[in-house]
Amino acid sequence: MTPRHSETEGPGPEEPVVVRDRRRVDPQTGEVRPPAAEETPAGEEPVQHAGPSLGDSVDEAVPAASDIEKQLSERTADLQRLQAEYANYRKRVDRDREAVAQSAKASVVGDLLPLLDDLQRAEQHGDLTGAFKAMADKLVSSLQRAGLESFGAEGEEFDPSVHEAVQHSTSPDVKGPTVTLVMRRGFRFGERVLRAALVGVTDHEPGEAPAQQPVDPPVGGELPLDGSVDESGQQ
Repeated sequence: MTPRHSETEGPGPEEPVVVRDRRRVDPQTGEVRPPAAEETPAGEEPVQHAGPSLGDSVDEAVPAASDIEKQLSERTADLQRLQAEYANYRKRVDRDREAVAQSAKASVVGDLLPLLDDLQRAEQHGDLTGAFKAMADKLVSSLQRAGLESFGAEGEEFDPSVHEAVQHSTSPDVKGPTVTLVMRRGFRFGERVLRAALVGVTDHEPGEAPAQQPVDPPVGGELPLDGSVDESGQQ
């Protein structure tokens, strides 16, 4: 009898195990590996993967970065313009608020001007004494600190923008229109004139030139040494 072969044959020669590192980034150097041709079994065509290559990806990334920088510049310009507009708005609001506050103060102070006139008349008549004078001085000091200023005094140059002339005269003692009489003081609050001053104005009047003595004709062709002559024309 011929020996029978065993139903199960022993293991044949083992195929070598091939490990392919398909990582795009080298774990040791950290650099991007160049694309390598994939190994394909014999008799098969290599599979071509669809999609852009590395060069195409870089070319597409450059325009994208340029668009982002352009948008960033536009947004930055818009933000700067908006910030400037807001700063101007705040300045305008602050200026308007200050103008309204000054106008309100001026209105209140304007209502107190008749009281200040009464205090001035009482002082001129000697009635402003004692505690009454102390209260009046505090009131005037408070108004002056707030910005009230009086004007209109004798000797000032006449200014039609702040003086109201109700009396006019002339004199050779002044060089130009001058305030010589104050009937009512004027007041200003800051740059705002609350009330013009009622004044009397004196203009300059040229004085008469002194008359010259007539000189008689010389006697005998000569004048006397002292320059004096009698009525008969003799020395």
